[in-house]
Amino acid sequence: MRLLSARLIVSLIVGITLVSSAFSYYSAVREKRALRTDLQHRAQVLTESLVGNVERSWNHGSNKDRELEQLVQRFGNREHLLGVAIYDDHGALVAITPDLRKTLNTVPPVALQAINEGHEDSGFVKVDGQSLLIMAAPVRHDDSISGSLAVVHDAGYIRSQIMQSWRQSFLGILAQVVLIVSITLLIIRWSIAGPIARAALWMRALRTGKTFRHDGFELDVFRPLAREVATIAESLNRARNAAENEARLRDAAESLWTADRLAVQVRTRLNGSNLYVVSNREPYTHKRDGRDVEVVVPPSGLVTALEPILNACNGTWIAHGSGNADMEVVDSHDRLRVPPDDPHYTLRRVWLTKEEEEGYYYGFANEGLWPLCHIAHTRPLFRASDWQAYQEVNAKFTAALLEEIEGDKNPVVLVQDYHFALVPQMIKEKRPDARVAIFWHIPWPNPEAFGICPWQRQLVDGLLGADLIGFHVQSHCNNFLQTVDRVVESRIDLEHFCVLRHGHGTLVRPFPISVALSDDEASSNDGEEPPFWYDERETLLRGLGVEASYLGVGVDRVDYTKGILERFLAIERFLEKYPAYQGKFTFVQIGAPSRTHIKRYHDLLAEVESEAERINWRFQAGKWKPIVYLARQHSHKEIEAYYRSADLCLVTSLHDGMNLVAKEFLAARKDERGVLILSQFTGAARELRDALLINPYDIERSADAIRAALEMAPEEKQLRIQRMRRVIKENNIYRWAAKLIAELAEVRLDKDEQQMEEAEAHREERKMRVGAHAA
Repeated sequence: MRLLSARLIVSLIVGITLVSSAFSYYSAVREKRALRTDLQHRAQVLTESLVGNVERSWNHGSNKDRELEQLVQRFGNREHLLGVAIYDDHGALVAITPDLRKTLNTVPPVALQAINEGHEDSGFVKVDGQSLLIMAAPVRHDDSISGSLAVVHDAGYIRSQIMQSWRQSFLGILAQVVLIVSITLLIIRWSIAGPIARAALWMRALRTGKTFRHDGFELDVFRPLAREVATIAESLNRARNAAENEARLRDAAESLWTADRLAVQVRTRLNGSNLYVVSNREPYTHKRDGRDVEVVVPPSGLVTALEPILNACNGTWIAHGSGNADMEVVDSHDRLRVPPDDPHYTLRRVWLTKEEEEGYYYGFANEGLWPLCHIAHTRPLFRASDWQAYQEVNAKFTAALLEEIEGDKNPVVLVQDYHFALVPQMIKEKRPDARVAIFWHIPWPNPEAFGICPWQRQLVDGLLGADLIGFHVQSHCNNFLQTVDRVVESRIDLEHFCVLRHGHGTLVRPFPISVALSDDEASSNDGEEPPFWYDERETLLRGLGVEASYLGVGVDRVDYTKGILERFLAIERFLEKYPAYQGKFTFVQIGAPSRTHIKRYHDLLAEVESEAERINWRFQAGKWKPIVYLARQHSHKEIEAYYRSADLCLVTSLHDGMNLVAKEFLAARKDERGVLILSQFTGAARELRDALLINPYDIERSADAIRAALEMAPEEKQLRIQRMRRVIKENNIYRWAAKLIAELAEVRLDKDEQQMEEAEAHREERKMRVGAHAA
């Protein structure tokens, strides 16, 4: 550091001196030019005023010489004026100021030039080491030039003033050097040496396993270095936590899935095959903010689950490039490496026109399939143009995938969700050697409901192109197999949940998705413990401008399947039925606007806001109100603060594949407080049996559940939440991904119709034996 400081000081001194000297030289040249210009101007004014007097005296004949002598003698004692000389047309001296006679021994060239050329002229000359300015003008008599007038000024004062300016500039440079070097040393000590020292302490703490509070870190001065240090710190923490977890799990003979364990399993199971993920949503978006491009990570459990897999096998994620700066950061093949701070896999972006997005995403996927698969009493809309766009976009994503897997042997493909029902079949037609799985993140309805779709056969055929189809729960698998049985000709093995169509076998399995709760979940807080729940609650309520004793929370996209209006009605009935909680219980609804291009969603936003206002108008008093509706996107960190502070979390979905809000609430409650009120129509209700299960259409029972949650004994709350957290911990997001990959890796691509026929014959034989026994 001392050597660095010495080199920096020398560099600063040299640099500042050179810059200041150049600036001073430029200033001196400008000042010299200005002084000369000013002197020339004064000489010209004086010359023009004198030349008329000289010409009048010249015309007086015999008195000419005496008058000219008197004239020149009057101009011998003025500032910087040495005198005046008059010459005839041959250059002979006619009259001169006495003091000038010694200096001006010969006729100046400018005086002769004025006679010869007939106009004023001037010049700076040196005579006997003295700097002079001589301004000469022709003297006219009877329209002819009879001589010249020379006005002589001392120009030596200009040099004196310039030297004085140089001396002052030198002293100024010296003062600047001292001042700037001093300030720089202070900056080094305060802004550079301090953060570097703290970085060293941080690294030492990481090496020794101690906690170090970095408070956002002053290393912003060195942003690239700060990011690298933070990445190293995170890697060290993960490695240490993983080692500690493995040791603890071995000691306890447990089998907890972690990101590291998932990565190891993926490398083993895939056996060198490359992994490709296809989804509508991308794991990273780039958005322009003024001149800067910001990287945004959308809140998604899918990213949490799939990133460890892709990191482990250097995979590729194919997704719709939806950010307004996404095109600016990809290469010529529409690819970029991610994560930005520590690239491990490739993101391939697919571009959609507004018309394609309108028809495929907002139209067929979200006005057609979404309401079709959710029993939420919203009529699905099916338009031929939307179906056409859906097919075209599925083909576009398939083409991008085929480009990526070209040359790969036995690639593994994970297709995500209802946006790409046709992709599995399109892939298999071109690459039968690929292992293809699709996970359907939303419910699958019964065959009668699905029969509404005009293109149900094409959708089912598209899905059956996959080797493995995953749903959240078993009932969705059952509904799908019943739909297959009704829609297409196929053979269904109910014992193994397998479908054979056109010689291709497809396994159908439940894989309940989850969140990333584990023993080291607090490691992401960088050693900082969250505040006590009651302190955090007070801070949140104060920020909302509300006073309350009890806090409830709901977190949803504003969607008609989430039962937000039913939730508000339950809160209203609760306050009616149990008025003691008026003025005490406040419910915070975090409602992220979603798919507002669709009229039903746009109208729902207004309905939710109107209902909240109506209930508030009815009950609000002073600084208390029953419902606080926050209609904007919130970060996961913001939402976690509400999870940790709430007395209860209310999930009232009318129909949901899983609903991760319920699991996120439990994952956030390390204090083992709070109560989960959960709709029985969610996939999560099948796992989280210790939640207070409700029918969201039953407003009366839902209101009673709110009261039961608020009045539940602390011991019962703790016991319930402990059991539910254990379920999530043992069946976390990494286990979901591991089971999906393991099941897909076990698929035999050479399974043929003969094997299925043998299984069918075996079943028929068993049925006959059972029938004979019954008879």
